[in-house]
Amino acid sequence: MIELKDQIKEILYGYVACRSITETAGEKSAEAYFLDYFGKQEYFKSNPELYGAYPIEEDHLNRAAVFAMVRGEGDDAVVMIHHNDVVGVEDFKLLGDLAFSPDELNEALAEISDTFADEAKADYESGGYLFGRGTCDMKGGGSIEMALLSRYAQDPAFRGNVIVLGVPDEENLSAGMRAGVKLLAELKDKYGLNYRLMINTEPHQRKDPDKGVFSFGSIGKLMPFVYIRGSLAHAGKVFEGINPTNIMAEIVRRTESNTDLSDVVGFEAAPPPTWLYLRENKEAYDVSMPLTIRGCLSVLTLSSMPGEFMERFKGICHDSFQTVVDDLNRSYEKFRKACNKEYAPLPWKAKVVDFGQLYEEARAGHGEEFERKYRDKLDEIRHNLDAGEESLIMANFDLVDWVYNYIDDLSPRIVTGLMPPYYPHVANCLGFEDERPEIAELYEKLNAFTEKTYGQTYVKEYYYTGISDLSYSGIRGSEKLEDDLSKNMPFFGGIYDLPLGDIEKISMPCVNIGPWGKDFHKLTERVLKEDLYVRTPEILNYAVKMILGE
Repeated sequence: MIELKDQIKEILYGYVACRSITETAGEKSAEAYFLDYFGKQEYFKSNPELYGAYPIEEDHLNRAAVFAMVRGEGDDAVVMIHHNDVVGVEDFKLLGDLAFSPDELNEALAEISDTFADEAKADYESGGYLFGRGTCDMKGGGSIEMALLSRYAQDPAFRGNVIVLGVPDEENLSAGMRAGVKLLAELKDKYGLNYRLMINTEPHQRKDPDKGVFSFGSIGKLMPFVYIRGSLAHAGKVFEGINPTNIMAEIVRRTESNTDLSDVVGFEAAPPPTWLYLRENKEAYDVSMPLTIRGCLSVLTLSSMPGEFMERFKGICHDSFQTVVDDLNRSYEKFRKACNKEYAPLPWKAKVVDFGQLYEEARAGHGEEFERKYRDKLDEIRHNLDAGEESLIMANFDLVDWVYNYIDDLSPRIVTGLMPPYYPHVANCLGFEDERPEIAELYEKLNAFTEKTYGQTYVKEYYYTGISDLSYSGIRGSEKLEDDLSKNMPFFGGIYDLPLGDIEKISMPCVNIGPWGKDFHKLTERVLKEDLYVRTPEILNYAVKMILGE
């Protein structure tokens, strides 16, 4: 393992040099680097079927998930995953060209390190950290996986099977991992593999600098959207209409940072929801109310399923709508009294539907014509998305607007739904620890190893909260989940593919074991060299050998 340090460094510098910024053609360079690295090794020259690229279907950048596998004795298998895309380097400013060259960047940072926050400055001056885009998030972890697999390939008596999977697009919609799941399902069938554990090597962050972190699961993510159609009126005739911004404001007030909507498992809690987008439809000033307003929020989950949350969310939307109607009636009654006129309640009624119900209403009214034009509209949206002419958020609301062309009832209502991406929450405590003794003992054995080997304690958490591709390591109840997503997510099954059956098929326990890193996505992104080159490789190797029975 001592000799592994130089190998990891060599892999990492080459990997980082690939400017694989997410959602760009540069992601193909990381894919090519991975394949070239393994393609030069004797094991893979002799077994070319054990490495390769698995194309992402209908991908506008022609990207692929890449894999390499070492086959040994038996059917048990460990899967190690990493993403090879990185975020952009806008924050590097004039140092942008050096972001992918760690040594050159390190020299250049000397000129500006005095402007860093105290911790970043101290870390830079210590010389113990490697700076550069992707060194931490997460080509460092990927390089460790690649180096370890190369070692396993040289062991003729290796026990078990190990797959390394490198995927693009994690920083965006995880198209790479969604394709990778299909690949793993195919490999399972082809070689009769028994998947025992998925290991991710995302960097970990520490609250206590003396304690590392192992994550035995990953937080989930939903992106609910709200589309509210009001009733137009002149600003001088406010009681003749209903302003959708008023309803939306009430929904936001009830949900933003509301910890009652946060899942709690043990002593871990999901951060509460926050709104990411909010906009009404007016493109120019006039004296009318807006007709519609739309918004979406981020909801992180530890235990709530999409159908369950959306029913609760629809209830909040209905109550918010009713509150606004009641408030309007009270205001209108006072207004009429002030004008010495008789009061009669306003005609507004609270109405909330999900996107599936809106679709069925349009289909019931316009039949095959609607269905045919709806398919054409999806094709148009796909083209616009691939060409970068429209964002996913705008495309989603463009589709809802379009469906309204076929809705005959134009009374005010709220439409709820889900936008991609969807990340299932996963945690070993949700079943695997009860079913598999070796998983229940995994933390204790890993921590005993780190304490004995380095005098280093690692704490246990069930959810990696940074959102990761581990979310696709397994699900249960894929048919119910597919039904819930079909009702709520307009792009599901068409523009956004989620192979739920394959995810359930490969379901396995998971863990994140990554080096200590800081300032992900920032100019000062960095990884601790001791963790990168020494500790994490040895911990990963220990975990693999333990699960495979050595």
